[in-house]
Amino acid sequence: MKTAVLFAGQGSQRPGMGKDIYDAHPAFRRVFDLLTDEEKKAAFEGPESELVKTNITQPVLLAFAMGVFETLKEEVPGFDPAVAAGLSLGEYSALTASGVFKVEQALDIVRVRGRLMAECAEGTDAVMTACIGAERADIEKFVEEANKAGHVETANYNCPGQIVIAGTRGGVEAVEKMMEEAGSGRAIRLTVSGPFHTSYMEPASKGLAELFEDTQFGEMQIPVLFNCTGKELAEGETIRDLLIEQVKSSVMFEDQIRNMIAGGVDTFIEIGPGKALTGFVKKTDRSVKTINIDKEKDIAKAAAKLAAE
Repeated sequence: MKTAVLFAGQGSQRPGMGKDIYDAHPAFRRVFDLLTDEEKKAAFEGPESELVKTNITQPVLLAFAMGVFETLKEEVPGFDPAVAAGLSLGEYSALTASGVFKVEQALDIVRVRGRLMAECAEGTDAVMTACIGAERADIEKFVEEANKAGHVETANYNCPGQIVIAGTRGGVEAVEKMMEEAGSGRAIRLTVSGPFHTSYMEPASKGLAELFEDTQFGEMQIPVLFNCTGKELAEGETIRDLLIEQVKSSVMFEDQIRNMIAGGVDTFIEIGPGKALTGFVKKTDRSVKTINIDKEKDIAKAAAKLAAE
């Protein structure tokens, strides 16, 4: 068995997340108690309108991810992931699990990242659409053509048949119309807080570049695949540069999944909340095994599944 651990990104949060794990597992508590009172209250009690704020969501999700990861390390025999990856914000969890960041350090970074992204989103007229059931080549062709009507670009390549685009209303509507005329899948307009992973986030990218000038990066103990390349760190690349690029570039999550499977991964463990990432895995390759850890009861189930291998 070769295992990958996947960390969920923004959008997976929900009020009450982690409370059952917090009450049962000291390793989780030690991490979650690093949050501010405001952040912890939003996670455990909501309201959702508070939890969805980008500057709140990001540290809460990272604390949840690392709390579960530390719990698994302490309590689950056989938990020894060969590789890690995360969706968007989840990439910071993956890097923290790998040893690049200390948990406290990562929390401080994503608090700044969340604020920068929220500031970029304020006042923008951009809209986002999920293109479902369409071929990648078709969407890329439509996006290129639609830029004559208004700015539009790809934001996420989640899995086969699920690509998210973002841009001006005119540009996005042009892609939606092309899809309809070509009979190429269906378009679902998204309600989101900002056009993340597009050029609209350029100011956030510059802010991260300034932040990282004084940031210490540790050595990766677990290989991490990166969103903006879909691959492990290549010669000449730096984690710093890839994170600066990530916030304003398409997330190549399907490519990450395919590359992990090509490297021999046969079991994916998603640290939630939710099951979105293992859903993407299954849509990419149904032959691999998946495990979700969202609630306290899932930890024992994961231990049993890993022990049975």
